[in-house]
Order: sequence, then C-alpha cells, then structure tokens
Amino acid sequence: MRSFVRSLINMSSHNPLLKLEQRAAEADQIIEYLKQQVQLLKEKTIAQTSVREEKKLMVENAKLKNDIEELKKQLLEKEKRRGVLQVAMPSGEPTVECSSKPTPPESSASAPTASPAAATQTLKEEGKKKKPEKKGGEKAEKKAAAPTQEDAKVDVSRLDLRIGRIITADKHPDADSLYVEQVDVGEALPRTVVSGLVKHIPLDQMQNRMAVLLCNLKPAKMRGVVSQAMVMCASSPDKVEILDPPGGAVPGERVTFQGFPGEPDKELNPKKKVWEQVQPDLRTDGQCVATYKGAAFEVAGKGVCKAQTMSNSGIK
Repeated sequence: MRSFVRSLINMSSHNPLLKLEQRAAEADQIIEYLKQQVQLLKEKTIAQTSVREEKKLMVENAKLKNDIEELKKQLLEKEKRRGVLQVAMPSGEPTVECSSKPTPPESSASAPTASPAAATQTLKEEGKKKKPEKKGGEKAEKKAAAPTQEDAKVDVSRLDLRIGRIITADKHPDADSLYVEQVDVGEALPRTVVSGLVKHIPLDQMQNRMAVLLCNLKPAKMRGVVSQAMVMCASSPDKVEILDPPGGAVPGERVTFQGFPGEPDKELNPKKKVWEQVQPDLRTDGQCVATYKGAAFEVAGKGVCKAQTMSNSGIK
C-alpha cells in the first residue's frame, strides 16, 4: 500500500499539466505586479510633470512682473519729460494725471489786463447766456428719465390673459408631443397655437374647449409652425390640466387680478423677461383656484378660473 501511494506522488510530481498550472499562476502574479509598477510610474511621471510646469510658470510670472515694472518706470520717465503732473497714491506709487498743465502762450505776457469792472460785466453776460442752456438740459434729462412701458413695474398686469375657445386641435405634422390648435380669442381671425399637451390631454378633449390664453408673448416658431399664444395650465412633473374659465365667460374677455390694475404690454419683450419674473408666482390654491400672489384669475362679473383637480400647483 505504501509503495502504491509513493508511486502516485511520483507520478503527480512528474505531471506536466500540474507544472503548467503552477507556472501560469506565477505568471499571473508577475503580470499583476508589473501592472501595479506601471501605474505607480505613470502617477510619478504626472506628478513630476506638474511640478516642472508649476516651476516654469512661476519663473515666467516673475519675468513678466519685472517687465511690467520696467515699463512703468519708462512710462513715468517719459511723462515727466513731457511735464505731466505726477500724483502720489496711498500705496506710495505715483500715478499720472489724465490732463497735463496747459502751457501759457508766449504772447500772453504782452496782452493788456482787463479792468475789474469789465471782468465782472463779462461774467454776468456769460451767466445770462448759460442759464437757458441749463434749463433746457434739465428738461431733456427729465424727459429721458421718464419710464417707458417696458421699464414699468413687473407684475401680472403686464400679461395679456384672455378667455379663448379652442375651435379645433390636431397633431403637429412633425412633432409627436405637440398639438396645433385654432383658438378664438375675440379677434377677427382665430390664432394658431402650438401646445405640448399630447401626453397629458386626449385629442378629443381638446376640441371646442374653453381655456385661458396668454396672448402677448412674442410669436415663436415650433417645429415649423408659428405659435401666437399659450394655453395656461396647472402643471406638475406628473400631471397637466388646462385652466377652466368661469361659466358664462366668452372669448376675448380679459382675466384680471384684484390689486394689480395695470394694462398689459402690447407684446412682451423677451429681453426684459417679464413672463419669467411673473410665472413663479402663478399657482393654484387649496381650492384649485388659479392665483397670482394670492389674487385670483378673475373675469369681471363671471367668476374665477380654476383647475379641475390640481391644488397648490404651479401654472404655466
């Protein structure tokens, strides 16, 4: 039995497959070690390069600073030769005054000196001449300071919000998420409006529907179709509802807000960002009523505008 075991051990020690597996394992360890060394060398090289670049930049900065100081000295010397007044600053470095001292003309020494009475008379005449110019200048300044409509206070009264009726709505021919609507807002012809409501409102619910429209945005082309207004909706990341006008409201009636009596702009200037400043304060309250800073979207004599179910939500 012992002799049989010895023979098995001898056979395994001479087995070439076992030797190959051992060598492969050793080779894997060597390769892993070499990878680690290569990574260390890379990191060391990057660090050395950064140090060299930093030293190089420090040397260049010092050289530039010296060049600037030298140029300053040369400039001061040239200005001194030209007679420019030098003014000392708190840091102790002189600076050059913008205007130099005027050199009197050579003939001034021989010019006759005016009498005090003549000088006083001349000053009075100059004062009389200058006074009308000052008044005219003040009027021009006051006229220029008068605020324009675009510079007036920014609040919801700057928005032209009207009741509208969506006559028809169809899918945009080149955009799956957009509707193209024809909307009556009380004008001679309907307005074309593009809305991204496909994912939120079924097409059949868009037909012959009352809504609130923002009518003084600058017209914008959306996938080839010019949109002339915007349908106002209660909005959250998961849900969108078109605001409903009060019963009895008709297309073209203006939506107003108690406490904000101003008149809307003819067209909102995109550069003034009036809509962007007003929009964050447009919200539905706890009863789903659309509001601006607590003031309801109201149609005079008809009632308020509301969302169907969305309370305490943003409006856009």
